[in-house]
Amino acid sequence: MGAGKRPIYTLSGHSLVGDKRTTPIRGDLADISLAGKLFAPHYAVPMLRTGIAPVTEIHAEAHATSMPVSALMHGEEFAVLDVAGEWAWGYCLHDNYLGYVRFAELGDDFDATHIVSAPATLLVAAPTTKAPVLARYPMGAQLLCGSPSECGKYLACENGFVPLAHLSEMGRVTASPADLAEQLIGTPYSWGGRSGNAIDCSGLVQLVFGLKGYMAPRDADMQQAEFGDDIAEGEALQRGDLVFFPGHVGIMADAENIIHANGTAMAVSVEPLADAAARFVEHDEAIVARKRVGL
Repeated sequence: MGAGKRPIYTLSGHSLVGDKRTTPIRGDLADISLAGKLFAPHYAVPMLRTGIAPVTEIHAEAHATSMPVSALMHGEEFAVLDVAGEWAWGYCLHDNYLGYVRFAELGDDFDATHIVSAPATLLVAAPTTKAPVLARYPMGAQLLCGSPSECGKYLACENGFVPLAHLSEMGRVTASPADLAEQLIGTPYSWGGRSGNAIDCSGLVQLVFGLKGYMAPRDADMQQAEFGDDIAEGEALQRGDLVFFPGHVGIMADAENIIHANGTAMAVSVEPLADAAARFVEHDEAIVARKRVGL
């Protein structure tokens, strides 16, 4: 079942597909924005939906055992192009990344007021430390919250209450990307993860810079090509700088140590940059780029 009408267009000449991770086209269907540019048998008007689960995995294919390629956070928008069974195909609006999600984990749009800026928070049934837990929201989840509780320590959110200390107003996160990354040390490494629950190397960069209003592309090669400015050769690294390896990226904690989600520790960890670079000795260059985001 397609989302929206599918007008018929004729297209002649060459059909050039860009990056398949972010160009909304597959063999049978494409986003209507590509009509007249790329050929597809059908074009669909995207149906905008929003993540309503704490985190929704985005898969490469429409089945539960398919490789996760990214994740949609609670409150983030997803453009649905097609629905078949329990799966929806489309792309995240924040980075245009394509994949399949469970349609039941998408809902109506809402204007988030706050974002989880702690590693995680709990939604509880009452504004007290002794209340039962209703849900767990990881760093990056966006919430629609109301007025503070009488004690001033909780906000009413999602038919429950969330500790105010774990939240920041949208666009007003005070911690730096490196500060946020350090809060996530120990978070399990998971391919496709980009939350305080589970995370990969480029997901860490996208998450912590995104909380500060700098939205990076999804994957490390995209970030290397498009995100930040190159650091001049010979210039010392600073806290918050990005260092890129072949297929990998991390955030500098200081001039010599790097914070990164990695498969060696199977977690977000901090270690000397020299030790991380030593694991790429089989490549011509261990460090392929150094970049700085203008914060």
